[in-house]
Amino acid sequence: MIVLDASTAIQLTKAELLDVFIEGVERAMVMPTDVQEECVGRDSLDARLIARAIEDKRIQVKAADRRAVQKLISDFGLGAGEAAAIALAVPKVALVATDDRRAIHACKVLKILFTTAISVLMRMREKALLSREEALEKLNRLARDGRYKKEIIAAVRAEMEE
Repeated sequence: MIVLDASTAIQLTKAELLDVFIEGVERAMVMPTDVQEECVGRDSLDARLIARAIEDKRIQVKAADRRAVQKLISDFGLGAGEAAAIALAVPKVALVATDDRRAIHACKVLKILFTTAISVLMRMREKALLSREEALEKLNRLARDGRYKKEIIAAVRAEMEE
């Protein structure tokens, strides 16, 4: 199971990678109800695309245990969506897709596997789901719309251009 956080779901959608990601993995794609509200509660193209993936049942929406969410918020200073994503991952062997710094820290402390939008892009390129040119174009979109350090973007670009 892969649990999507809003940050990564939105970044993947803006970079036109969400559909390729969903189709390229054999795991169930899950989003907490808190994250669904965060993602589709706006009037934007990415919100409509995420809503369509939910309507088409390509992303399942599940409620997280409220006590676990509150504890994660308290312990790590997370937002409700990030805490809900981690709470859904804890009882199962799941991968959390998050680009939130605090959520990444919490995953490390709790020994929960995580990935980021850039890691997803790199993996898609490795699996030849994207051409080199497509991957570089998607990286440019992530660089434009995301909150990534220039050094990270430069390192990924150099790796893709090899």
